Amino acid sequence: MSSADLKAAVRQKYGELALRVMSSGSSCCGSTASNGCADPITSNLYDSTQAGQIPEEALLASLGCANPTALANLNASEVVLDLGSGGGIDVLLSAKRVRRTGKAYGLDMTDEMLALANENKRKAGVENVEFLKGEIENIPLPDNSVDVIISSCVINLSADKDRALREAFRVLKPGGRFAVSDVVTRGEIMAEIRQSVLLWVGCVAGALDENEYRSKLASAGFEQVQIEPTRVYRVEDAREFLSAHGIDVNSLAPQVDGKFMSAFVRAVKPLPRNRAVFRPAATERER
Repeated sequence: MSSADLKAAVRQKYGELALRVMSSGSSCCGSTASNGCADPITSNLYDSTQAGQIPEEALLASLGCANPTALANLNASEVVLDLGSGGGIDVLLSAKRVRRTGKAYGLDMTDEMLALANENKRKAGVENVEFLKGEIENIPLPDNSVDVIISSCVINLSADKDRALREAFRVLKPGGRFAVSDVVTRGEIMAEIRQSVLLWVGCVAGALDENEYRSKLASAGFEQVQIEPTRVYRVEDAREFLSAHGIDVNSLAPQVDGKFMSAFVRAVKPLPRNRAVFRPAATERER
């Protein structure tokens, strides 16, 4: 699939999801869910306290693989950017964490998701939130303008991950934190198996191996890179979905179990190394 085709597929899928949420109050990532979308990837990510702080539509439109707001340390007065913000759930929760003196941006390329997110913002009555239209490979914010970047299983959908990570580095302030959830893989996996499982894990996905992810972050300029698994997926989690696609799940299991996971990916934009240190002039006594 070409970069343009992948982008169009992602835009179409998430646009359709937003329309379903707005029209019928339901959503589903995957083509064969018969159980009300009880997806082990996207379900049970937000506790009842968090769910009670946001409109139901924001929760329904969430197709992430983890809850980055529970994993990232957000402080009052910080500026937060959510890459691929969808219906706005993580933006709205982040806005409460950074308080009125802070700001939470959401970035999404899908008109339908942006419309849903702005409606959720209105319902939530949150003022320190702004949703931007754009792509994570071309973030419409100035250099050095964001304290924390969060995201939930969106970077794995990018056809140009190197550029997306360079853009994240560009907009972060020196000392700023990259704190995203993403789907990653571990160890060697046959190409046809990888394609089948990633179809399930991310609807349209291109997850990186954890070591490749580290390498790409370092190449973008990040330091202190950490990858912490949060959910390890077993083949039984995907049995219904994979069987419907004609895949022999029993033969697949030994080559899949433990190799696909959601992970929390942390990194830091380093401070300038040659910053001048101010030293007050010596007094007569010190001389």
